[in-house]
This record gives sequence, structure tokens and C-alpha cells, in this order.
Amino acid sequence: MENEMIRDENGDIILTDELCEIVGTKGLDAEKIDKPSLTFWQDVWRRFKGNKLALAGLFILAFVIIMVWVGPLISKYDFKEMNYEVKKQTPSAEHWFGTDAEGRDIFTRVCVGGKISIIIGLSCTAVSFLLGSIVGGIAGFTGGKIDNIIMRIIEIIGSIPYLVLVIILSQLFNGSIVSLVFAMTLTSWIGTARVVRGQVMQIKNMDYVSAAKALGGDTKRIIIKHLLPNTLGVIMVNITLSVPGFIFAESFLSYIGLGVRPPDTSWGALCNTYQQHLMFQPYMLFFPAILIVLTVLSFHLVGDGLTDALDPKQRR
Repeated sequence: MENEMIRDENGDIILTDELCEIVGTKGLDAEKIDKPSLTFWQDVWRRFKGNKLALAGLFILAFVIIMVWVGPLISKYDFKEMNYEVKKQTPSAEHWFGTDAEGRDIFTRVCVGGKISIIIGLSCTAVSFLLGSIVGGIAGFTGGKIDNIIMRIIEIIGSIPYLVLVIILSQLFNGSIVSLVFAMTLTSWIGTARVVRGQVMQIKNMDYVSAAKALGGDTKRIIIKHLLPNTLGVIMVNITLSVPGFIFAESFLSYIGLGVRPPDTSWGALCNTYQQHLMFQPYMLFFPAILIVLTVLSFHLVGDGLTDALDPKQRR
């Protein structure tokens, strides 16, 4: 080894590659990054798909949505077509869900009714969260008198009896889908506004918000670009839990005759129509009822999965 050492003119050893070689690590990737870099949403999806119940709920929900949209296209029957020659038939290869007392194909009617119920649920949720997010964001960010005024208005609107309001608007507009969405969202956005307001009040004094203010960002830009995106996790969880709430509310209103009116139909309206045949033709009520249960359950499972996936405390 002494012979291999190279010394300089002062007699000091000059370090060469042979002297500095690390032994015993050949073939090992000591500096390799084992865990790949993930974006926020990639990490959310990684944790979400680890939740088996949430993943099952997502597959059930996808199946129901595909069925109600594709079902009327593959069915050879119109949902309003009556044929008394085939009335009250049990499920068969010809009529997958059977026929009702007027000879209408129940599979087609369930698909059309499901499409309307899901559209109403999604429409109500979109309007509720758009309005609630904007109002809650403004109230939480500005604070002071504006916050007090907005919250007092919210309290006044929240004191209006929901069912009475829906009944009045349903009678005024003859139970149209637009009037039903309007009636159901007139007070439902209040909860979203309160949740968003609370989240904005927590994060509005953070450093990146203060930096945006110092750089001259106006209130609208700061709310849209900084505050609302950071409340998106809470908003998404609330959306997944609000959609089934609206679907169930529409089904209940239609069941008691205050929702969708003929010739349109929905799952709740079908349950209202078929409940009188429960004793002798239970299959009529079974299919719309079980689809309501599956849809509401799957949305709740997805919502619970998103709650865990978006929770920073759950990150590993």
C-alpha cells in the first residue's frame, strides 16, 4: 500500500481514487430514492384506493351511473309506452325488471328515473356549493361588519321552514325540475357557507396570504387563487356527502307527491307509484328502492374515503 501512495513535494500523501474507494457497497443503490415523488392528488388517490370500502363504493356508483345513462339506449321500450297485454309481468329475459300495472317496462323507467334523480342531486349540489363557497369565502376573508351582515342574512334564510318552502314553490311552478332544484337549494347552501367561512378564517392569516396582500392582490383574486383551493378538500368531502342527501330528499318529496310530476319520473316517484303493489308485485318497488339505497350508500362510502385521504394526519 505504501508503494501505491503518491506523495507531493512536501511528503504529504495525495488521495487518489484507489485510496478513496468505498468497499462492500458494489451493486447497492444506496442513493436511490425508493419512494417516487407524488403530487398532492396522486398521494390522495394512493391513500383513497387503499380504502377497500371507498373503492367498492366508487365502483358501485360508477355502475349505477353507467346503467341509468346507457339503459334507455339499449332498451327497446319507451318509459312512457303502455301495453296492457303484458302488464304486471315478473322479471324475465324480455323485461329485465318486469312490467308495471300499465304494461310499462320497469327497467327503462328505473333508468330514466335514476337519471333525473342523479341530475337533480348533482345540480342542487353544484348550485349549493358554488353559492356557499363564494358567500362563505367573502364573509371569512373580510370579517368585521361585512361578516356580521352576511351571517345575520344566513341566519334569517336558515330560519325559513324547508318543507313549507318546497311545498309552496312546488305548487307555484307545478313541480317542474327547475323549480324543485331552486326550492331545494334556496336554503341548503347555508351549511356550505358556514364551513367555508370557518376554513377561510383559519388560513387567511398564513404567510402566503399575507404575501399575496403585500404584492397588491385584490380580495377577489386572493379568495379564488389562494383561499378556496386550500378549502377544496373540505368542499369535496361535503360534496360527496351532499349529493346523496339531495337524491334522498328528492326521492322523499316525490314519494309524498311534492317532487317530480308526470310524465317525468324519478326513483321517488316510482316508489310512490309502485308501493300500492307491494303485497302482490313486490319487485316493482324493489328495484327503484334498492337503487336509491345503493346510490346513497356508495356516495357515503366515497365521502368517508375522501375524508381519510384528504386528512393530513392520515399521510404516511
